[in-house]
Amino acid sequence: MARMPSLYIPHGGGPSFFMEGERKQRYQSTENFLRGIQHFLPAQPSAILIITAHWETRIPSFTGGAHPDLIYDYYGFPPETYALKYPAPGFPELAKRAADLLIQSGVPALVDPDYGWDHGVFIPLKVMYPEAEIPVVAMSLHESLDPNLHSHLGRALSALRDENVLILGAGMSYHNLRNFAEQAPASYAFHDWLDQTLAGTWEARSQGLANWQQAPGGRGSHPREEHLLPLMVASGAGSDAPGRPIWRGEIGPTCIGAWAFD
Repeated sequence: MARMPSLYIPHGGGPSFFMEGERKQRYQSTENFLRGIQHFLPAQPSAILIITAHWETRIPSFTGGAHPDLIYDYYGFPPETYALKYPAPGFPELAKRAADLLIQSGVPALVDPDYGWDHGVFIPLKVMYPEAEIPVVAMSLHESLDPNLHSHLGRALSALRDENVLILGAGMSYHNLRNFAEQAPASYAFHDWLDQTLAGTWEARSQGLANWQQAPGGRGSHPREEHLLPLMVASGAGSDAPGRPIWRGEIGPTCIGAWAFD
């Protein structure tokens, strides 16, 4: 079986994929990309390890429940968006395996049997795999938001790719909500820089991503970097082969993208 790539994808804007009207239209191209994600994979994954931008912990953690609850951590949306379901099974054994890999690499890790799946987990997966048949484990970010550490976490987890596990970094490559339109030009400059930086070897990618704040449009695209950090994990889980841009789209006036790492 071919080795599974790791991916970095946009998780969307709250529950917008499951709304009507202008809000849904704004995210339609993103939804279309996510619905076609299987085209970028060699086979259907046996399990998914998804790194979420919406869970930060002192010790990297993995959801260990057999049937995690959903966390509706978005606010001010229509009532029906708080009734969305995603009944995919958890995978406690994968959570333990992933935690063990981090521990073996020198990083403490925990399995949390009670924590649920936030919208950075269940919203994109509900679009990508609506049948909810593939087991899922969610992974937190480390509260330091250290890019080098997150690249290391990805490298430690990369062995899972040989076990048909899809390592999926879910964030947003542009995430300036306060100055969304004003910083739109920064989003295009930053995505050009990301395409160039991610085309390097593992070492070159990791060094470049560690200095993302100095990149053109970097801070304009990410006043806080939690939605960028899942990219570091996905890139870290890749090999020395160049990262591949697999999609570039727009949300309003801004640029958004996705990458694969072989």
